[in-house]
Amino acid sequence: MNKQKRWDKYFLGLANSVAQNSQCLSRKIGAIIVLDKSIISTGYNGPPRGVPPCDERWGKDDSLEFEFPERVRKGKCPRKAMGYESGEGLEYCIAGHGERNALINAARHGIAVKGATMYCNCPIPCTPCLVEIINAGIIEIVVTNLSHYDKTAEYLIKESGIFVRKYEL
Repeated sequence: MNKQKRWDKYFLGLANSVAQNSQCLSRKIGAIIVLDKSIISTGYNGPPRGVPPCDERWGKDDSLEFEFPERVRKGKCPRKAMGYESGEGLEYCIAGHGERNALINAARHGIAVKGATMYCNCPIPCTPCLVEIINAGIIEIVVTNLSHYDKTAEYLIKESGIFVRKYEL
């Protein structure tokens, strides 16, 4: 195994470990931002700091219970309990994505990410995350597969020049 593959394996392994901190009931996504082979930030998907997990929202958000009273289920993703598919009903989701949270954590501590690589234990990030990754100056994203959520991601990658590659063992 060459050096780059060893580093990729290491950083994606850490992204998987970071993802375990996620309180999201739908997906566990971790992201690591690396500069000069040093981790400068991490993020995982979940609610904002100090906000309880989304399944606790059922008992605290009267508008949600009024709108969907028959679907109150502890331990279930509210969007899934309401019948939404992946990427739908996002107005009910309180989670920030792991990629976005890695960028925010770096900014919160005054750490520049320009020129860095982001490792994600997921496919190509969603369009809103991709816009933020590009604007933050990340130059490369390493993902577990090259599928994407929509054609806008393809366009953004092509036009921005960001390098996206799949981790290969």
